[in-house]
Formats: sequence, C-alpha cells, structure tokens
Amino acid sequence: MRKTPLAVLIASALLSLDATALDLMSAYREAQAYDSQFSSARAAREANSEKSVQGRAGLLPSASMTGSVNKVNGESTINPNINYTANAYQLQLRQPLYNRASADLYEQSKLQVAVSEVQFDQAKSDLMVRVAQAYFDVLATQDTIAFIQAQRVAIAEQLASAKRNFEVGTATITDTHEAQARFDLSNAQEIAAINDLEVKRNAFAQITGKLPPSLSGLKAGLKLSPPEPVSMEPWVQNAESGNFGVVAQGLLAEIAKLDISRNRAGHLPTVDAVASYGSSTSVFTTAITTTTTNIGVQLTIPIFSGYATSSKIREAISLEDKARADLDTIRRNAAQSTRAAFLGVLSGLSQIRALEAAETSSKSALDSNRLGYEVGVRINIDVLNAQQQLYSTRRDLAKARYDTLMNSLRLKAAAGMLSEADLTQFNELFERKQP
Repeated sequence: MRKTPLAVLIASALLSLDATALDLMSAYREAQAYDSQFSSARAAREANSEKSVQGRAGLLPSASMTGSVNKVNGESTINPNINYTANAYQLQLRQPLYNRASADLYEQSKLQVAVSEVQFDQAKSDLMVRVAQAYFDVLATQDTIAFIQAQRVAIAEQLASAKRNFEVGTATITDTHEAQARFDLSNAQEIAAINDLEVKRNAFAQITGKLPPSLSGLKAGLKLSPPEPVSMEPWVQNAESGNFGVVAQGLLAEIAKLDISRNRAGHLPTVDAVASYGSSTSVFTTAITTTTTNIGVQLTIPIFSGYATSSKIREAISLEDKARADLDTIRRNAAQSTRAAFLGVLSGLSQIRALEAAETSSKSALDSNRLGYEVGVRINIDVLNAQQQLYSTRRDLAKARYDTLMNSLRLKAAAGMLSEADLTQFNELFERKQP
C-alpha cells in the first residue's frame, strides 16, 4: 500500500534519531538530574542536615562582646556643669553546665536529620515508580499503535478480498461495507492512539527532561516470576516496620515525645559557667579606667511564666498523641498498599497465563475463519471479528505484563525494599537494541 501522511506521522512518533533506544535505567538517571520533585527532596535533605549542628550549638560555649560610648551631661550641687565621655566594653564567655531543654533540643535535631534521610529515600523510591510508570505507559501506547497497524493491514487484505469476491459475484456488497467500516474505524483508533502517545511522551519528558524517541521493549517470550516470598504476610510485616513513610512518622513521634520533655524543662533550673572581662573609662577632670574580671556559676530558677510552660506541656502531649495516631494510619495504609500490590502481581500473572492461552486460541480461530471464508462456510464479518479478537488479546496481554511489572515495583516500594538494584534487575527484562 502507498504510504500516507498518517503513516509518516506514526513513523515520526515512534522512531528514534539514535541507533540505541532509551532503557529503564537510563531514564531513571535522566530523571535524577531533571525531576523537580526529586530536586526538591534533595535540597530539603541538605537543608535539614544542618539541624544537628544548630541543635548542638545550645550545648557548646558561646562568646559575646559588647561596647558602648556615652556622652554624659548633667549637674550636681557640687558641680553645676557635668560634661564628660564614658567608654566601656565587656567580653563574656558562657558554657551551659545543665540545661535539660537544650539537651532535648539536640536529640530532636538528630532525629530531624534522620527523618530527612528517610524522606529522601522515599523520594528516590517514588521516583523509580514514577519513571517506570511513565516508561510503561509509553510502551503500552506504542504497542497499541503497532497492534492497530497490524490489524489495519489484515483488514485491508480482507477488504481487498471482499471487493474481488463482489466483482466476481461470490460475495455481497455487505462484505465490502463491513470491511470498509472496520478499516475506517481502525484509522480513527490509530489517530486517537497517536494522540495518546504524544500525551504519554510529554508525561515522560516532564520527569526525565527528554521526549522518548524510542524505548526498549520487553524481551520476546519473557516469563515473569511470582514475588519472593510467595506469601503475603512477610511483605505486610516488612511494610508495617520498613515502609519509608512508617519509619519517618515513627521518628516524628519520637520527636514529639522529646518535645514534652523539652517543655517540662521550662520548670527546671539551668546552670551556666560564666566568665567575663570588662573595662570602662570615664573622662571628667581626669581619666578614670576601671577593669573587671569575673568568673563564676550562674543559677537560673524559673518561678512563674503566666502558665505558659504548663500550657506548652499540655500542647506537646496532645501533639504526641496525634503523631502516634498518624503513625497508626500510615502503617495501616502501607499494609493495605502492600496487600493490593501483592494481589495485583498474582492476579497479573494469572491474567498473563490466561491471555497467552487466549492468544493461541484466537490465532487458531482466525486461521479457521479465514479458511472457512475461502471455502464459503464463513462470512466476512466472522473473519473481521476473529481479527479484532486476536489483536485485542495481544494488546491486553502486553498491558497485563506492564501492569504486573508495575505492581511488582509498587510491592517492593510499599514494603520499603525498593532500591536501584531492583531497577537494574528490571532493566535486564528489556531489549538492549532498538526494535
């Protein structure tokens, strides 16, 4: 058949300028450098890494220096005209000896750093899932277009056969009309699929920064394995303790607990070692310079703060209850997500086996209908229906494989076990060269 502008458009959407297709791991590396969500998580981790430095500062010595220059004017019964300049400066060094609030704040700051690390690990896991989803979405749409094209070629052959049979009088015009209708419908489906492909490509580029000219597809004859272990409960147990959201919220609950202790410390005394050196000079009739050096221990006992400390303690207790309740919610959600992903993998594997069998039987049905049409025991619509069933089955089979792989990734992510090593293993499932 003669090439049409539509075919040229399809070729431009599917083919690459490079000889090698982009694989899953390469797409993930591109996303690490480009994705704005991941960049935000990385910057947040770097910022939060300073929390421990700031928290430790409350336990370390502090030094300050003050200075002043004053012009004094006045009068007294002895001297009606007082006019002189007073200069002073003081250097002070303070070392906390006992400050429970500062100690709790330092412990909180270390936990905050740990939270930021876990949240960054969560961002990496989320990025892997998002990249894989965008990657599989493009592949699934490319497969849909390929199946529509193959189906259209088969319909075109059936249309030509119907026209020949009508011309020689062995078939009715209805056969031609039915084949033409299917051919026109396949054109419409192809246009819609190409538009969908462009949407999926743009979604992929939003994460990686590159429009995918061509992506590596799954290897031919690929057999997917069930998750290890094959029991759901170990996965759920891992999720309830190792899910990144659960770990982060557990640390936040510990921070909330320390917040109670830190606010209760508002009722406790503080002890500081204080050393200072100062000098002051007054120039009146003659210059008088005074130098002082002080070394000692300062005890501060809080007595009353307008009930603010008690109120903050009650507030901190309620916030800890909230943090514990949030932890239970996140743990339950993680367990539910793990169960759904696990069942999705098992269901997907069963669906793949069923569709593989359906593909074989659909191919046999198509061959039988074609033979029956040639000998006159089948009509044109039977062949067209068999063709549509075969290509629909192949499309559904390809999508089932992608969905099963995605559920495998989501299962490990929900259990807090997804790593770059897993993505590397998934990458081995794809062809290395452009198909």
